[in-house]
Amino acid sequence: MVTESIALSAYAREIAPTDILDPTDLRPVLLGLYGEVGGIMSAAKKHKRDPASFPGYERAAREEFGDALWYLAALCRRLSIDLEGLFAEASSGDGYRLVSIASDLAGGACASAFLPTSTADLDARLFKLGRSAAALLVSKPERTMLVGLASDYLEALHGTGLSFANVVRFNLAKARGAFLEPNSTQLRDFDADFDSEEQLPRAFAIRVSQRPSGKTYLQWNGVFVGDPLTDNIGDPDGYRFHDVFHLANAAVLHWSPVMRALIKHKRKSKPSYDEAQDGGRAIVVEEGVTAWIFSQAKELDFFDNQKSVSLGLLKSIGDFVKGFEVDTCPLKLWERSILQGYEVFRNIRKAEGGWIVGNREERTVTYKPPEWRPM
Repeated sequence: MVTESIALSAYAREIAPTDILDPTDLRPVLLGLYGEVGGIMSAAKKHKRDPASFPGYERAAREEFGDALWYLAALCRRLSIDLEGLFAEASSGDGYRLVSIASDLAGGACASAFLPTSTADLDARLFKLGRSAAALLVSKPERTMLVGLASDYLEALHGTGLSFANVVRFNLAKARGAFLEPNSTQLRDFDADFDSEEQLPRAFAIRVSQRPSGKTYLQWNGVFVGDPLTDNIGDPDGYRFHDVFHLANAAVLHWSPVMRALIKHKRKSKPSYDEAQDGGRAIVVEEGVTAWIFSQAKELDFFDNQKSVSLGLLKSIGDFVKGFEVDTCPLKLWERSILQGYEVFRNIRKAEGGWIVGNREERTVTYKPPEWRPM
């Protein structure tokens, strides 16, 4: 039984600010839509072929259907076609009925309201959807072609057993979280309810120095913290300075179980936090995410001259941290932490030392040269 609904008019309105593609060029949108339909078919195929080996099918399919809807909305925007009206027309024939369900958003047809009655085989539905997507690869698709795609989209969605409302909600949250700057007043401060000795510091300046041995050391308030580090790899790449990424996470995300352990600020007053959020597993997860991002960054010149991080990389980070408190941070905040952290890293690597300056109120981390001293 459907328990959630969302007006497609509201979805179209709220998703529009995430569309950063050229508003005059249909080609990237058409190719993107075609690619996402291919993703739908791939996810469904894997699930049907070996469901036990693809336990993430439901999430993967929901994401692919949502991304296809994003591109369809972008196409409708460029062609001045009402997305809600398109789906209403698509649902009026071919075995569909539009059910009136009250929306929890202002008025309009609900995404949970399109209930197909056809029982066609899933493969046949996916083939139809694929053909409809391919037919759109023309200079300017006609409205009837989009209606056909929307109808086949609903048929395929129903064949997977997914809720349209959940697909819409998931895509809206993901896209806005990945592309829009977050509202700072709506972001969680994970240790605000704890005493200062259990909080990550609101502001910090940590000195990084490199000895002739090649080992790096951290000093906070004149006290050495953590262990000396080397690159631990045959071809030196600067990973000995990777603590900067934990400090960036602490400043920007307000999350870093590694930094909490380094400065002994675990939230021990609440055993559930100490074990689940600040414990060994959380530390391993952060170290793993950091190492994995670093392996990607090496291929991208450590994000030099880049103003964004690929959505694919950000989505993978989201999968890494699922179940931990940082899972509530929007992907855009992760992007900020990565870009700021790597800017500091590039400077420290070049100078073989310096200062990492974090400000949690502003959610920033910056670099200062070795000769700089805190006030």
